[in-house]
Amino acid sequence: MARRAVAAQTLQELAGLLRQLRRREARQQGETQLTYRQLAAKTGWSRGIIGEYFAGNVLPPPERFDALIRLLGASPTEQGVLATARDRIEERRRRPTGNHVTDVRLDDQAVRSRGGKRVATTSNRLPVPRQLPPALPGFVGRTEQIAQLDAACAGPDASDDGGMAPARVVTLSGTAGVGKTTLAVHWAHRVADRFPDGQLYVDLRGFDSTGTVVTAVEAIRGFLEALEVPPERIPTHLSAQVGLYRSLLAGRRMLVLLDNARDAEQVRPLLAGSPTCLVLVTSRNRLAGLIAAEGARPVGVELLSAAEAWQLLARRLGADRLTLEPRAVDEIIERCARLPLALAVLAARGAANPGFPLASLAAELSRAPRPLESFDAGDAGTDVQAVFSWSYQSLTPPAARLFRLFGCHPGPDIGVPAAASLAGLPREQAPRLLAELAHAHLVTEHAPGRFGAHDLLRAYAAQQAERFEPEPARRAAIRRGLDHYLHTAHAAALLLQPGRDPVTLPPAAPGALPEEITDHAQALAWFTTEYPVLLAAVAHARHVGFDGHAWQLAWTLVDFLQRRGRWPDLAVAQRTALAGARRAGDRLGQANAHRDLARVLSRLGRVDEAATNYRQALAIFGALGDHTGQARTHRAFGAMLDGLGRHAEALEHGQRALALYRDAGHLAGEASARNAVGWAHAQLGEYAPALTHCGQALTLLRRTGDRHGEANTWDSLGFIHARLGDHAEAIRCYGRALRLYRRISDRYDEADTLSRLGESRQASGDTVGAVRTWGRAVRILDDLGHPDAERVRALLATAATAQG
Repeated sequence: MARRAVAAQTLQELAGLLRQLRRREARQQGETQLTYRQLAAKTGWSRGIIGEYFAGNVLPPPERFDALIRLLGASPTEQGVLATARDRIEERRRRPTGNHVTDVRLDDQAVRSRGGKRVATTSNRLPVPRQLPPALPGFVGRTEQIAQLDAACAGPDASDDGGMAPARVVTLSGTAGVGKTTLAVHWAHRVADRFPDGQLYVDLRGFDSTGTVVTAVEAIRGFLEALEVPPERIPTHLSAQVGLYRSLLAGRRMLVLLDNARDAEQVRPLLAGSPTCLVLVTSRNRLAGLIAAEGARPVGVELLSAAEAWQLLARRLGADRLTLEPRAVDEIIERCARLPLALAVLAARGAANPGFPLASLAAELSRAPRPLESFDAGDAGTDVQAVFSWSYQSLTPPAARLFRLFGCHPGPDIGVPAAASLAGLPREQAPRLLAELAHAHLVTEHAPGRFGAHDLLRAYAAQQAERFEPEPARRAAIRRGLDHYLHTAHAAALLLQPGRDPVTLPPAAPGALPEEITDHAQALAWFTTEYPVLLAAVAHARHVGFDGHAWQLAWTLVDFLQRRGRWPDLAVAQRTALAGARRAGDRLGQANAHRDLARVLSRLGRVDEAATNYRQALAIFGALGDHTGQARTHRAFGAMLDGLGRHAEALEHGQRALALYRDAGHLAGEASARNAVGWAHAQLGEYAPALTHCGQALTLLRRTGDRHGEANTWDSLGFIHARLGDHAEAIRCYGRALRLYRRISDRYDEADTLSRLGESRQASGDTVGAVRTWGRAVRILDDLGHPDAERVRALLATAATAQG
């Protein structure tokens, strides 16, 4: 092997050596071959890129190459020779031709030519996110601020003597509408090549009119997704997310733009830990805490000069047009107080109406009831209200109405179907109106078909709705929007978990057009996009008095959020739902909220509070004569007691659920309860009835299409066969369960089954397989922040000791 590596001259020859190592390692492990799936599980890389490595189509970067050959069992001598061969091939392929670098297909590497010099940028394992919003065409001014930003980025090398140290955090602060974001994005694009490993961006919505500030958890989760961390590997708890985020940025040259921050506490978890990264923060506050404690470099953003304001208008409207009406231009600049946002909005109106004389725009400003009075007072909210009114008044009546009704929507963004329902319009009319609003810069299409608005724009929309829409019209719009989400989410929830009993919903309000969700994949995708809106809608419904919608919307979120491990979000939603149901005197809503709150509390380890809520749910369902509600609660209560080792009590709850479901003729519920009873019998060592009940559950489940219930039952059967000593059959059953859990994205139950699969593999003599399986379980549980990780980690430690 070492001699062949020395002779390797091409990528294909090197790939042949990798394939030889793979075959050799497979023989040593007693397998026919190491599959790409196995290698992907061990490395976290995609199977596709692993295949490219072995095919000789892609040269792995050094870190991946070293990890791969170690994984394939190369000896230290072989590792050194192979690494040398890899570097030799890369150098040959990068050998320059003239002033350009010969292109080479390197995984996660980009080699490009600039200015006649060779420039190589690498990001090793991670992708290179380019999240910056588009830079504003025709940017003007800000020379002093750009110089300060350049100096902060360049550090002491830019100074002849004793320059300041490079900044790791820079703040851009100033009043609302002064152009902080425009400046930040312009400068970030200008220096993007200094950060070859990528640029991250998030709007923190620090001054959101409804109080829906982006939390650190949400922001970091978005960054981790941009860095292609799979959802199941993103931890639940903030501290773990921060650790993963900073680890991924360590040693990389990245720019992080945190836009519209509320305060220092919101920003601190998002700061990169590596000195090679720069964090740029915009805020209306000065963020003095960041300056004092984190050494942030402050850069103030002031109003434009009169000359810069003229240049801004000239870029938008044309210098010739301004030259024809100098007095009108001077008046516009004065009335706008040289505030960039006011100038930009007014310029948009002028550009949309090129035949209008600028004097007419200036006259409108002067004739307004309180023209720009708030600008003189320096009140940010009133400033923007006045500026937005000029753009708003230029809208067609249908677009103006839609804009007003955005004030009745919970945010943070909205899709085309929901916008149509909000306004009670045919769906085909909504795109044209949204395009008109986007053209007037009153909304932003931040993703295809997804529209959001700046926080003050949304506040202005709400004020306009209060001014122009009668109370019944506003209530009707809120109802249509909530009905849209509720009816769509209800259908999607039943596709995610077919065994659930549907909630009896009132008919959707006239004009509300729920989306059609037809299969599991579409339901999962819809929830993935809309769950932030749904969480906001739960709180919004409670706030505006639609208490039935609050608990029913929370009900729809249960399975999706549990499978994603977003238990804190679910707990908040269920507490809101319970409060709303109590205020409305809705006993059924209270019972459902108590049960669903109990389920999530048990996941969070708050078992006493969970037990109290289960008992309250049982009492209310009993008083209502709702036997299936009682049955589902007994089933969930028993599952919690089983986890506490109280198996006899768990069996009792399972049997009561089974009896209730059978009396009601509820097949899906009976199947679930039979599995629970079978599991409890197995835990008590009563294997014959356990097999009988679980077998009967499988028969029923095949008729109901409940894949989650089927996965649970296969897991139970695996456990029973393991207790009976038939580990081969146990492994087969666990495998069936795991395939189903992965199809429905149930990460916790997947990890739970993996822990038992590892025990069966160890018992059958496959210690290596057991360790590998437990490792996968620990990674999932750690990502979810679940305490079961320690139990599985102990199994790993014991196995490692035995191997040693």
